[in-house]
Amino acid sequence: MNAVINLRFAVTAITAGLLAIPVSPVSAQNDAAIESMIVTGTRAANRTAFDTLAPIDVLAGTAIESTVSSDLSDSLAQLIPSFTVQRLPMADGQVFVRPAQLRGLSPDQTLVLVNGKRRHRSAHLTGRGSQAADLAQIPSSSIQRVEVLRDGASAQYGSDAIAGVINIILDDSVGFSSFAQASEYYEGDGRQYQFGGRAGFDFGDEGVFALFAEYTDASITSRSRQRPDAIAFQNANPNLNVPDPVQNWGKPEREAVRAGFNMHSALSAQTELYAFGTYGQGEGVSDFNWRNPVSTSAYNTTPLDPDYDLSEIFPVGFSPKFGQDDQDMSVVAGVRSAADAALLWDFSFGTGGNEIDYFIRETINASLGSQSPTSFRAGVLSQRDLNLNADAAYAWEVSGLAAPVNVAFGAERREETYKIRAGDRASYEVGPLAVVGLPSGSNGFPGYSDQQAGEFDQESWAVYIDVEAPLTRQLTVGTALRFEDYSDFGNTTDYKLSARYAITPDLALRGTLSTGFRAPTPGQLESERTSQGLNTTTLNLVTNGRFNPTGPVADIINSRPAGQGIMPLQPETSDNLSFGLTYRTDSGFVATVDAYRIDVQDRFSSRGGFTLTDADRQTLTALGIPGGESITNVAFFQNVFDTRTEGLDVVLSYTADLGAGRLALSGALNLNNTEVTRERVAGVFNDVSRSIFEESNPARNATAGAEYDVGPWSFVTRARYYGSWTDTDDSADVIFQDFGAEIFIDAAVGYQFSQALSLRVGAENIFDSYPDESRKQANRGLIYSRNSPYDTDGGKYYLRLDWSL
Repeated sequence: MNAVINLRFAVTAITAGLLAIPVSPVSAQNDAAIESMIVTGTRAANRTAFDTLAPIDVLAGTAIESTVSSDLSDSLAQLIPSFTVQRLPMADGQVFVRPAQLRGLSPDQTLVLVNGKRRHRSAHLTGRGSQAADLAQIPSSSIQRVEVLRDGASAQYGSDAIAGVINIILDDSVGFSSFAQASEYYEGDGRQYQFGGRAGFDFGDEGVFALFAEYTDASITSRSRQRPDAIAFQNANPNLNVPDPVQNWGKPEREAVRAGFNMHSALSAQTELYAFGTYGQGEGVSDFNWRNPVSTSAYNTTPLDPDYDLSEIFPVGFSPKFGQDDQDMSVVAGVRSAADAALLWDFSFGTGGNEIDYFIRETINASLGSQSPTSFRAGVLSQRDLNLNADAAYAWEVSGLAAPVNVAFGAERREETYKIRAGDRASYEVGPLAVVGLPSGSNGFPGYSDQQAGEFDQESWAVYIDVEAPLTRQLTVGTALRFEDYSDFGNTTDYKLSARYAITPDLALRGTLSTGFRAPTPGQLESERTSQGLNTTTLNLVTNGRFNPTGPVADIINSRPAGQGIMPLQPETSDNLSFGLTYRTDSGFVATVDAYRIDVQDRFSSRGGFTLTDADRQTLTALGIPGGESITNVAFFQNVFDTRTEGLDVVLSYTADLGAGRLALSGALNLNNTEVTRERVAGVFNDVSRSIFEESNPARNATAGAEYDVGPWSFVTRARYYGSWTDTDDSADVIFQDFGAEIFIDAAVGYQFSQALSLRVGAENIFDSYPDESRKQANRGLIYSRNSPYDTDGGKYYLRLDWSL
């Protein structure tokens, strides 16, 4: 402890000393992030991050690579305070495809683009119903920069762009680079190896062809204690060797390969061909809750099958091993005009897909008795997107205006297809022993049945116009209008108004007013799921079902006296308002401050709380629903409430010469508050469900960083602040506890041996800080909340070697 205190004091003293040294300014042209041209949130060809009409963060690829994680979501969460991601161990597929949020809104209310083209969604749906793109599929070594538009943009890009837009720009430079990295937590687990490379070649006439690939292999972490009921079982059965702990709470075992290409080449003096694509393949395995032989109904015996005795197969209970094999693919190709053409145009075709093949091992379908296997393929989910785009932009010279009016217009055709393939028959079959109460389906994750399987699609088309006009040298205004028609629910028209007024060349005010929408996906409209969890209070397994709001299970609920009002899903809509300022100095200081308000109507989530009767369960069993005989509660995706999100973003940066080197300082603050303003369905919200949407994320997040380069040496430190938040368990209708604020410090030292070779050594959470223990979840074997908006595995050290030509 004394060593940690002394180290913390030393870092504080060194930082204070560095800041006290006089610095000499460097010219603003060195601030590449501010002066580089951006392509997100505007279709004008000459916008920078400083003079854009809406707030945009520009993160260089080197900033992404400065973080340890192989998951782009983790990197963004460390660098952008308004972006958060949870770990969620033992949460089915969410442990592999982790939900990430911008400004506290749903993951699929942020649009993801790659090279300005819409990225396909993951096949995974979260427990609350969101279906977003999987950022982990993009290898960090392929990224030139990431542009994060913190503003509503549905009028410019269509569905999903309510919270903002993340645009990943792939590197198209010529040259070779590679890296090798090893990392491990202070606890000695979670060891991870990462290798990657990128090669860019001259191609054709003034073209580039780049290839990139990465490999990662990560082992599990475990921040667990032995469950009290496992201790009691061990004491009652001293002849057995019960694992300690019986289940691991932490990161899953994960292995993945990511690869892709990016190219462009001139077809003529005025025409260019371009294409890019990514491919990913991975496997992951995670623990599920331990099944206690004393209280798990699967251990019951019956004369109907005298050969069935689960205690002979799993004498000390069992923790099912749940995992997935996943594949991800995306290809975009197009033809566009040369960048200096009077009329810019771009015609493109893109297709992408994500497939997740679930499996579960070391478990049982007890209703099959002695005929049950202990390993199952539980089903395959797949998402496929197809996009056709035609875009154009014209710089219209208008007499009397300070600069040309940028007029952009275009059309888009989209098709989304969601497919469910049934798992092994044994993973969902209702066997002969179900009549005596033995549960059906693969225990822990019942497979998708042939009745739940199917292919569902949705088509849409859109047209838009987007105009930016410099009315004077100080005032630029913009307006966008988009009409979109969907096959499943009709059409929508959205607008955006924006303006920027330059008080001086270095100080400007800006603001936007817009509407937005998010269309339900085919997966959200049609898919169904049966899952099992652990009641925190009783430690009994609970089987829940989430079903189609227009299907037969909804009919059962709606047929009850007075009805329950289960309705088909409708689009979510929004009204966005933002106002801010930007400021810079010749000495290298840049500041942006932006306030925002986002009203979301018809926001949807999982509406549960429908308890089934024995008669209802008999009906579900007759319908062939996996685990139907044991389902206690059912839920449906529904439009159930409206919310208002208000907040403030502050971003600061400063660069200067310091002694013989160069110093770069940065800081960012996000204040964010979400309130439920209206219940669309009376009685849906209790204290727990309201807390989930209002308090489950910190209302205050901040980052601060310093980088000093001198000769061959580089020194980097970063502080991450997360405000207080409230933990809940909606399955048990319990508010667990309030958690206080946390600060994590990262630090690294790098050395450039030559122009080609460099080494970096560092640690994230260098002081090995942990949050408060989750007191009310201790009986589950959990030490730290699985819902934490930050990593709870403690400090991690790493070594990285980079080689380039």
